[in-house]
Amino acid sequence: MKKLVFLAFLFLSITINAQDKKTTEKPQIVEAACGECQFGMKGNSCDLAIRIDGKPYFVDGTKIDEHGDAHAKDGFCNTIRKAEVTGKIEKNRYKVTSFTLIKSN
Repeated sequence: MKKLVFLAFLFLSITINAQDKKTTEKPQIVEAACGECQFGMKGNSCDLAIRIDGKPYFVDGTKIDEHGDAHAKDGFCNTIRKAEVTGKIEKNRYKVTSFTLIKSN
């Protein structure tokens, strides 16, 4: 009987964990820029941030300089760009799983 209860518990645990890992966030278009320079966020240096529904979030999972020179004319410190992102908000930060900059016209 104990083995049967243990196997049932094990099966339920595996099933629940497998369902959590399948969950994917759908991509969304957001504004992306330097949080300090463009969004007025408090910080120590130039850091990548996105703005969703008017609220800015610092980004974890990619860095500002991975998307070009932040201080160039079209860089994140000088302009707000559009990006397609996938991820989720955790502890008031955006945990990105994908970040694709949209080419400006």
